[in-house]
Amino acid sequence: MATLGFQTPRSGRSRMGASENIVSRIRHGQITGRGMSRGTQIPEALLQERDKRARWVGIPVLLQKLYKSSHPNSDLSQIHGVVKELSSLLSMEAMTFVTEDRKNTQELASPNTYTFDLFGGVDLLVDILMRPTLTAQKKKPSMSDDLVKDCLSVLYNCCICTEGVTKSLASRNDFVLYLFTLMTNKKTFLQTATLIEDILGVKKEMIQLEDIADLPSLVQSFDQQQLANFCRILSITISEPDLGNDDKHTLLVKNTQQKNMSPSRAEVNQVALLNIPGFIERLCKLATRKVSEATGASNFLQELEDWYAWLDNALVLDALMQMTTEEHSSTGDTCIPPKCLASSDESTLATSPLRHRLPQSMKIVHEIMYKVEVLYVLCVLLMGRQRTQVHKMLAEFRLIPGLNNLFDKLIWRKQTSNRVLHGQNQNCDCSPEISFKIQFLRLLQSFSDHHENKYLLLNSQELNELSAICQKADIPEVEALANTDRSLVCDGKKGLLTRLLGVMKKEPPDSSFRFWQARAVESFLRGATSYADQIFLLKRGLLEHILFCIIDSGCKSRDVLQSYFDLLGELMKFNIDAFKRFNKYVNTEEKFQIFLNQINSSLVDSNMLVRCIVLSLDRFESQTDDVKVVEVLSECCLLSYMSHVENRLSLLFRLINIINVQTLTQENVSCLNTSLVVLMLARRRGKLSFYLNALREKEYSERYPGCLLNNFHQLLRFWQRHYLNKDKDSTCLENSSCIPFSYWKETVSVLLSPDQTSPCAISSYIDEVYMDLDTDFLED
Repeated sequence: MATLGFQTPRSGRSRMGASENIVSRIRHGQITGRGMSRGTQIPEALLQERDKRARWVGIPVLLQKLYKSSHPNSDLSQIHGVVKELSSLLSMEAMTFVTEDRKNTQELASPNTYTFDLFGGVDLLVDILMRPTLTAQKKKPSMSDDLVKDCLSVLYNCCICTEGVTKSLASRNDFVLYLFTLMTNKKTFLQTATLIEDILGVKKEMIQLEDIADLPSLVQSFDQQQLANFCRILSITISEPDLGNDDKHTLLVKNTQQKNMSPSRAEVNQVALLNIPGFIERLCKLATRKVSEATGASNFLQELEDWYAWLDNALVLDALMQMTTEEHSSTGDTCIPPKCLASSDESTLATSPLRHRLPQSMKIVHEIMYKVEVLYVLCVLLMGRQRTQVHKMLAEFRLIPGLNNLFDKLIWRKQTSNRVLHGQNQNCDCSPEISFKIQFLRLLQSFSDHHENKYLLLNSQELNELSAICQKADIPEVEALANTDRSLVCDGKKGLLTRLLGVMKKEPPDSSFRFWQARAVESFLRGATSYADQIFLLKRGLLEHILFCIIDSGCKSRDVLQSYFDLLGELMKFNIDAFKRFNKYVNTEEKFQIFLNQINSSLVDSNMLVRCIVLSLDRFESQTDDVKVVEVLSECCLLSYMSHVENRLSLLFRLINIINVQTLTQENVSCLNTSLVVLMLARRRGKLSFYLNALREKEYSERYPGCLLNNFHQLLRFWQRHYLNKDKDSTCLENSSCIPFSYWKETVSVLLSPDQTSPCAISSYIDEVYMDLDTDFLED
């Protein structure tokens, strides 16, 4: 009699009941073997007897039939009916699981899927799908597209409903790589792409794109919609693992991990993509193509939010979109894969009364979703080791002018609703419109940051304006501005940067976009300070907008305030006109105290602004032959405050005290550099010993002798190891401070001198009993 094999359920828990004895034997290894190849261990009659009482709904018996009909020499066309029957038993559970969020009771909420996995169904379907690769016969077994689609759909639904199935599939590298070969078939592309995406999301070791058979031909075979879908998979393969914010990922640990480390898999995958002919050009076309605005909906955003209320994560919409586009298959469009895959029989969706509302609005939302994935991939590539190559291609393919043309009609066509659409996490910005805007802003930030191509964000008239500012101030144009290829800049009345400033000033006080907008604009100013760039933005009211947000808007978000402090620092640095404008806006003692309170409430957030003020004050004090400078120095409350040495010393003490080597991160290492700036400027004026002695006295007054200076000594030792071998980081320090990096190195060496008779060595100010300079922080 035909029999069936079993496997331990991947959820780790059994559903006890009428089938208690059988399930118990399976879980405890009394029935063993892999998948359906375990032989004749349980009679079919016993399964049928137990079926009704255990509520297995005939799944074990169906799997038995499937196993009997799928041996190596069988006609696979005969098994499709069984697969479809199994699919119908599992698909509704998956839909319920996605829409009702029952992830905490997986096997209880999805008994059919749990039973299917328990009785080896997952392994059996994997074997069936891979059958063409497992036979040595010249004539490979034939599988219809619909059979492949249904097998993939069943597997994906199991991933949704039963914990551990996805990880189990991810562990089979041969199966993962085989799935990519199925993407060449347009009819099975959707199901394959969705399953691959979920598998790669849990795979412990990142897949190497070079292992995919003939990757360039595969990618070149995709139409534009398929390529956009493929970007969702690529985003997993080219992104470095999220390191989080815990102590395991401080700069100390990162430096140790990166020492003599070869390129990561993500970096190797990025190179593999860039080597595909035409890849970047196609992504640029996808990112910048226009969308028809001919929608019958009176309020698209409201309709979109209504859909989210029902669908939870929007990706289920793709099954519906697939149904509507099948009616217009001549367009060749392929939708983003659904989060819950329907089988080849979509009669349930076809009869939905919502069906008739879909096509017009869904065309827009899908285009937005495509662009989110494409912009993400471009952003990651821009931040990688091949940045120079990517930058050149993005400029050549006119990405920035294309995005500028989409700005008003698609990217920022109206203010996005503040309504949170995700039920689980009230802080989650998960709608396509929000994600699209954030990815757009991240791309602008990466594109402009320390790169001469930033001037492509302007149009020809705005470039002329920068030239005129330079001419009026009698200063030379920066080389990057003079060398900008005007055939690659923005079209129209406004460039992309000006458009961004316009929406930035209209953003509501509690908007989460403020952070990203400020970061994008700040990146335009970063690098070597450009007076013309600053004046260009000052003329558009940016400084007053920032001060309003810090002082008058009631903003409480530390992230937003940090981004505005950083932007304000870049906008005001060395610019006497900016300090004059500051004093005009902060025209009362009350406003100034609010501003100082915001700075002092978190120096980690505001230290870049503090650095800007200190550097600017030092430069202005050397320009006392300029009447305008003297006037602002005498009137500006901010410069007056920082000119008092006791205020600088107080800030210096706090900056050193809030960090140590074990807690240094990319976020707070700037506090160390700001401390160094204060001491470098003091050294220039011959006052370094005065500052070090003041720190010693502060230690004693706080009753912690040696604590601060020992900590600072360790921080500077780490600084040497961190910066002396990093050209990019050292260049950034030099450009942002206008202090040669050689002077940075020299000052640190002077401070770390072991000569305790030197008035500029830290060791000279620590009493012997409190001295702890030889601790090897790398071994702690």
